[in-house]
Amino acid sequence: MTDETTAKPHRAHHWRRDLVELAALFTAVAAADTLADTVAHGPDGPVLLVSSAAALLATTAFHTWWARRHHPASPAPPAAAAPSSAPAAAHSGRAPAKNTPDKDTPDSGAAGATTLWRMRTTVRDEPGSLAALCSSLARHGVDILSLQTHPLADGVVDELLLRAPGTLAADDLAEAAATGGGSGTWLERADAHDLVDAPTRVLNLATRTALDAAELPLALRRLLGRCTIHSVPARSPRGGAPAEPVPADGVWEETVMRLRDPAGGSITIERPYLPFTPTEFARARALVELDARLGPRVPPRTDVLTLPEGDAITVRRADTGDLAAARAMHERCSPATLAQRYHGPVGDADRYLRHLLSPRFGRTLAAYTATGRLVALGHLLWDGDETEVALLVEDDWQRRGVGGELLGRLVGLAVEAGCGSVYAVTRSSNTGMVAAMRALDLPLDYQVEEGTLVITARLAPARVPALPATP
Repeated sequence: MTDETTAKPHRAHHWRRDLVELAALFTAVAAADTLADTVAHGPDGPVLLVSSAAALLATTAFHTWWARRHHPASPAPPAAAAPSSAPAAAHSGRAPAKNTPDKDTPDSGAAGATTLWRMRTTVRDEPGSLAALCSSLARHGVDILSLQTHPLADGVVDELLLRAPGTLAADDLAEAAATGGGSGTWLERADAHDLVDAPTRVLNLATRTALDAAELPLALRRLLGRCTIHSVPARSPRGGAPAEPVPADGVWEETVMRLRDPAGGSITIERPYLPFTPTEFARARALVELDARLGPRVPPRTDVLTLPEGDAITVRRADTGDLAAARAMHERCSPATLAQRYHGPVGDADRYLRHLLSPRFGRTLAAYTATGRLVALGHLLWDGDETEVALLVEDDWQRRGVGGELLGRLVGLAVEAGCGSVYAVTRSSNTGMVAAMRALDLPLDYQVEEGTLVITARLAPARVPALPATP
C-alpha cells in the first residue's frame, strides 16, 4: 500500500468542438429523415424497413459471438513481486517457521489429504541456511508448522513439524532437505498430538512430574521421543556390587544419557537411532532436578470397592511407606503363592519389595480391608520401552475379585501413560492370573517356555482426529 495517488488528466472542452458535434448531429437526423421518407413512400417501403432491421439485429448478434470467441483473455493482474533473494536468516535470529509456497509449489489442496512428519536435519550455522531449507521444502508443497533449534559446535540441528501432501514419501522429503543444505536428516511420522508447541508440552510434563514421582521416566520418554529408559537402583535387590555412581551433572555421550536419580541410583536413557543434542540433555537434567527438589510424592487418591461377597476394600497408590504392611502380607502368604509371583526362592521375596514399591520403577496399587490389613498388591513396572503387570493376592482373598479389580486399574494407568501393551510373566499353572488377563477383553498373545507363561495384552491406541486438507 502506498500514500501516492495518481490524478486523472483534466480535459478542457473547447466551444468549437461543441459546435462541430451539434452540427454533425443535425446532419445525421436530416439524412435519416430523408432516407426514411424516400423508403416509406416507395412501393416496398415497409418490407424493406423490416428487412433492414432484421439484418442489423443479425449482424449485431454475429459480432457479439465473434468478439467473445476470438477476443484475447485479459492479462492476469501482476503478482506481488517476490524478493530477489531471501532475507538473511542467521540462527541467532531465525526466519518465520511458516512456509509460503512459491510459483513452483503444487496445490496441496488438489492432492487431497496431508501427512504430518517430524524432521531433524543439520544445517550450517550461517545466515540464509534456514531460508534455503524452507524454500526447498516449499517447492514440494510442504508447510512448516513448528520449528525448534538445537545449537551444536559446528552447526545447528533444526527440528521441524511438517505438513506435507499425502503423496509425498519420506525419501522425497529427505531429498528436499538435502537440496536445501540439510545433512543427517531423520524423519518420523507424527500425529495430532505433536501439534502442541514445545513450551506447552514441557510445562505439561513438568506439571505431571510435580504431581507424581512415578511420572519422571514417562516424562523423559515423552520429552525425548522414542527411547529406552532404565532406572537402576543404588543396590540391586538380588545383592551384588552397587551401581556405578553418576556425577551430579550427569553424563552424556552421543546416544546415551546417564543422570543421577534423586531416589538413589541412576537413570539411563538410550536412543540408538538418533544422537542426543546438548539442548535435550539440558532439558532432561532440568526435569530430573525438579523431581529432586520436590522429593517423594504420591497422589492421595483412594477408591472404596464392594466385592461380590459384600466385603469392602480400599484401593490406593502405594509407595515405600507401605513396606512394613507388605512384608507382613508376605508372611501370611503360602510358599506356592510367593513362588508364582516372584519366580525364585521364597526367602528372597522381601528383597524385591523396596524396589517394587519405589515410584521410580512404576506404579503400585494396594488393597486394604476395612481393618487396615493389606491383602493385595498390583504393580505396573517400566521395563525399558515395555511395561509389565504383576499381582500378589493373599491366599485367603484369592478368587474373590480383588486381583481383577487391581489389574483393570493397572491397565487403565498404562493407557494413560501411553503404553501400547502390557505383559505378565507367570507360571502356566497360575489359572487365576490367566483368567484375570482374559477378563480384560483385550487381544492377548501367549508364549510358553519351560513352564513360564508370558501373556501380552495389546492396548487400544488413542484416537487421533483426522487432519483437514490444506487449502
